[in-house]
Amino acid sequence: MHPIEISLPHLLLSLAAGISVIIILTARYKLHAFYALLIACFVVGLGVGMPVESILEHAKSGFGHVMKSLALIIVLGTALGILLEKSGSTWVMAEWILKKTGEKRAPVAMGITGFVVGLPIFCDSGYIVLSGLANSLARRTGISMAILAGALATGLYSVHCMIPPHPGMSAAAAHLQVDFGKLILTGILVAIPSSIAGYLWTSYAGKKWEGEVIPVAKEEESPETGWTPSTAMSFAPVVIPILLIALKPFLNVPGAEETFLTHFTAVAGEPSIALAIGIVLSLLNFKNRKRSHMITASLSEAAEKAGGILVIIGAGGAFGAVLAATNPASHFTSAAQSGSWGILFPFLVAFVLKTAQGSSTVAIITTASLIHPLLPVLHLDSQTGTLMAALAMGAGSMMISHANDAYFWVIAKFSGLEMKTMLKVYTIASLCMGLTALAATYLLWVIMS
Repeated sequence: MHPIEISLPHLLLSLAAGISVIIILTARYKLHAFYALLIACFVVGLGVGMPVESILEHAKSGFGHVMKSLALIIVLGTALGILLEKSGSTWVMAEWILKKTGEKRAPVAMGITGFVVGLPIFCDSGYIVLSGLANSLARRTGISMAILAGALATGLYSVHCMIPPHPGMSAAAAHLQVDFGKLILTGILVAIPSSIAGYLWTSYAGKKWEGEVIPVAKEEESPETGWTPSTAMSFAPVVIPILLIALKPFLNVPGAEETFLTHFTAVAGEPSIALAIGIVLSLLNFKNRKRSHMITASLSEAAEKAGGILVIIGAGGAFGAVLAATNPASHFTSAAQSGSWGILFPFLVAFVLKTAQGSSTVAIITTASLIHPLLPVLHLDSQTGTLMAALAMGAGSMMISHANDAYFWVIAKFSGLEMKTMLKVYTIASLCMGLTALAATYLLWVIMS
């Protein structure tokens, strides 16, 4: 299967048609992203004159490559998040952070809670789990619900867009061959100032909001098990896998002395193994064997939820393989000689896709597919360059979250905020977060280069 040779205008027209199909089908007609991406494969392929057989071969190859790289990580990461939720661990972590900050600093507590809990849990699930705590704090402290909801939402959102094992950044790492450990560490460094920017805006804009807090049923204010694990055991399934993954690239460098620790981290630092260790630790947080039905139900729920995510990511890989076959990099050599685009290009592509179709995950996956063959001409084909490109995609995928984003409506529904307030508080916060993340990424690029 050889790259297709076509003119630049022909290629750009086909690419524009493919991206437009994704945006229109997902945003306007609410078609599942899997089908939209699959249709886009044929739109681009046929547009450049690729035989149907070749389109299928490239699509299947790309789909299989992504499944090989990410399937275990996504399934295990989803399982870990759900088990932490069902065991009450997320609630314990939230309460511990709140005690450390105090009720007067409840918004800070909500932001930190969202950041920590969001490491293994998707932002929408995390918000649903913790929304009862936010409502309770609003009643106890009298602080505007817009501030508390915004602080929690932005804390969760910053991690979701910037750090594996969340599906978007996991897919970007697989597409661009970025080390997971380094992406986690640098992603955290970028997510922290981004989360702070979101918190500062919501604290400012939320002061003028007035409204009643939605009453929360008593059973929604406590974990489903009716029993909670210790603080240490609640944090362990989150912290230990992250440490294992993050330590691997630093302890296993070429030429380093082989020790038990290096051998252990070489195995345990693999993302799938580290997440599996987290799952085992999370199982210890269920009170007794009578909870086995909850564990099995949670694992089944995780498998079903992960399946929906995997088909989207796989379709993104298929789309990327078809795009790569058109050999787009060959057309941008002269334009890239100045190197003026750099990380701005992946940022802008992700920003446009996010704003148009609503999903940060789809925005990152599609951008990674488009950017991968262009890395050399963007001067981002080094280890540092691919890492920065992935971070720039994450930054772009933060903005702008509005009415076409499912997470936008999760926040509105569970916090009782009206559309006008959401646009003023959360949507603008997502813009501030994306720009801050881009600035932080650029600073890292300067330092690491």
